[in-house]
Order: sequence, then structure tokens, then C-alpha cells
Amino acid sequence: MSKKIAIIGGGNLGTAIAEGLLKSKFSKPADIYVTKRNTATLKSLEARGVKVTDLNAEAVSKSEVIILAVKPYQVSEVLNGFKDKLSRNHTVVSVITGVLIRDLESIIEKKIPVFRAMPNTAIAIQESMTCLSFNNAGSAQVNFVNRLFSTLGKVAVINENLMDAATVLGACGTAYAMRYIRANIQGGIEIGFDAATASLIAAQTVKGAAELLLQKNSHPEQEIDKVTTPKGCTIAGLNEMEHQGFSSSLIKGISTSYHKIVKG
Repeated sequence: MSKKIAIIGGGNLGTAIAEGLLKSKFSKPADIYVTKRNTATLKSLEARGVKVTDLNAEAVSKSEVIILAVKPYQVSEVLNGFKDKLSRNHTVVSVITGVLIRDLESIIEKKIPVFRAMPNTAIAIQESMTCLSFNNAGSAQVNFVNRLFSTLGKVAVINENLMDAATVLGACGTAYAMRYIRANIQGGIEIGFDAATASLIAAQTVKGAAELLLQKNSHPEQEIDKVTTPKGCTIAGLNEMEHQGFSSSLIKGISTSYHKIVKG
């Protein structure tokens, strides 16, 4: 069943979610509200039938699912501005980094379903990896929120205590993957390709490798074995990368990012 959705905060992430919901036809334009102080930047969404307003309380009162997409320092002010409009018929979904479910509940002061969602920037093209956790939610609310984010990519339901780790692996991970692709491009140029061709080959190769794992549910080493022949160029290159610390430096980088989040 279709639900009216209010996206509180029409910045980059909020508008990306709205765009994804429209492209996937998960929601009708008239069922989506997007709020922002400066609504002039939301004209393209408004032209497609999305309801745009600078009044958060109005959007909340007319919606059932509330997606919080504001800055962390704005959470208290924004929630306090419309919490009297929230009822047991509402579901709150926060995509705000670093704000715990219990922090949201302490402001809301009502027993309603509250979700945390950690998407990444690929949500703009409906290819996000989104991790979800929740409290006080029944199967109907869990299924709806899962389906919502599944239209925007892949979804994993995790314990909230893994959200910092999810940020590193799923959100920071985009930057790590981009850095690998950039290095691939640079290597491609060194062995003879122009930049545009090297970029195309590197990006599509990584995309194809990821799809192999997702569609076949295979382990990376299984796919590596298929392209490494005895005394071949692939194994020679892999071994040299490992000698230079390829895997260990990546693992250490992930661990360093995680400890930065945890310790602040």
C-alpha cells in the first residue's frame, strides 16, 4: 500500500532519495513531501509533482513516513519543531550520521517506530548499499522501510551497534573503491591508454566484478581463480601488489577509519 512520505531536509541526500523514489515509481509524486528553508533549489522536484514546502510540521502532519535528512546539529531543533504532530501512525527514519535511535526517541518522547538508515552516495543512481536498524517497529513497518530502500539499491538489516562499522564499509568504502579505480586508470595510462579509455575500462571492470559477486553469490577468491593461470600475468601482478602491501594497507585503512569514528 502506498504511503505518504515526508523528507525533512531537501539537501543532497534528501533530494537523492526523492529522485530515487520517483525513478523507481515506488511513490507517486503527489505522495512525496520535501522540505527545505530555501525551496527555490527544489523547483525541479516541484515541477514533477512533488510537494515542496518550508514548513516541516505541515509536511509531517500530512505524511505517514518521516525521513530525517538534516545535519546532525539540526536534529534537536527540527524534531522539536514538529514532534507534537507525530502519532502512533507515523514511522520515523533517520539517515543522519552519528545520531542514535535512543537520541531520537529522547526528543520524540513517544513510542513510535524509529529507524536508522545508513545509505551511501550511490543512492543518487539507485545503487546504494543501505544498512538499517530499528526500534519499536512491527513487521509491516520493517517491510515497508526495507522495500523503500531496496528501490534505491541493496539493503542489510544490522544491529545498531554496527552502524559505525557500516559507515566505514558502506559509505567510506565508496571513496576507497574510487581510489582503487583512480590508481587503475593511472596504471592504464602508463601502459598506453588515453585517460578516457582507461577510465571506461577501469570503471566497467570494477562494476562487472562487483556484479559477479552479487549475482552469483560467490567468494572473491573463486572469481580470482578463474583469471589466474600458472605463471600468468594476473598472478604476477597480484603477488607484486601483495608484496607492496595492497590488502594489508586497505584493511588497516578501514580499521583506522573505524577507530576515528568511534573515538571522534
